[in-house]
Amino acid sequence: MPYDDFTTFNVTTQGGVAWVTFDYPPVNIQGLPMLADLNKLAYELEQDRDVKVVVFKSAHPEIFVAHADTNFLKDMSTTAVAREDVELLDLQVTLDRISKLPQATIAQIEGFARGGGHEFALACDMRFAARGKAKFMQMEVGMGILPCGGGASRMARQVGLGRALEIVLGAEDFDADKAEAYGTINKALDANEIADHVAALANRIAQFPADSIQACKATVYTSIDLPIAEALKEEAYWLYQSMSKTPAQKRFQYADDNGAQFDMDNQRAWNDLVIGIQDVR
Repeated sequence: MPYDDFTTFNVTTQGGVAWVTFDYPPVNIQGLPMLADLNKLAYELEQDRDVKVVVFKSAHPEIFVAHADTNFLKDMSTTAVAREDVELLDLQVTLDRISKLPQATIAQIEGFARGGGHEFALACDMRFAARGKAKFMQMEVGMGILPCGGGASRMARQVGLGRALEIVLGAEDFDADKAEAYGTINKALDANEIADHVAALANRIAQFPADSIQACKATVYTSIDLPIAEALKEEAYWLYQSMSKTPAQKRFQYADDNGAQFDMDNQRAWNDLVIGIQDVR
């Protein structure tokens, strides 16, 4: 599937990985053109079972994705809306769609990710940031509003209530190492290491069955909000979904026929064996 005709980023695909590079001068502002591109991209990815991982990065030397375009809110009504009349904002809808993609999504952050740009990163499944380059912030409280792209709610799920409120109400920059300590990113890496680290992880995940990746994502996200008994039912449900669409049973049979699971050398080598068994289809 060709991924072209985008205004705010370009897309290349290789080996089951889609590389999405934001390139929207002067500052990768998160405006209506970017939201339109992201929705178009999401539609195409939702139909594509060959792409299993999506990596988002930036061509800008200092910015990953900037904050949301101020035009989103400067003409917004100042009359309070009743709770039953509230509708989701375009930014919320778009980032929620990104979070629900069937592919694994990774943000490779090598610059500023503030406001909506940070919220975009939080909507991805995994985040890696470059030391000395990445900067994060939710500045909305200082403008008189609140994070309105899923930032407050996703951050609370990611780091807990107290830490989320520290980030949101403090409205201060924090760097990659502090983000790792907070838990808003997976890992802080030196600038000369991040590209190789992300590529290795993306290419490894891309070797696994698409339906298994989707089932894992659905189970993990669903379990966040459920009591453990219901979460375990979700695990069982998605197990059946993946078993029905992947060569899992053939792989288990292969291991059983060869007695592979009882071999001590194999027990020591699972890190490589899980890749090798992808040849059983």
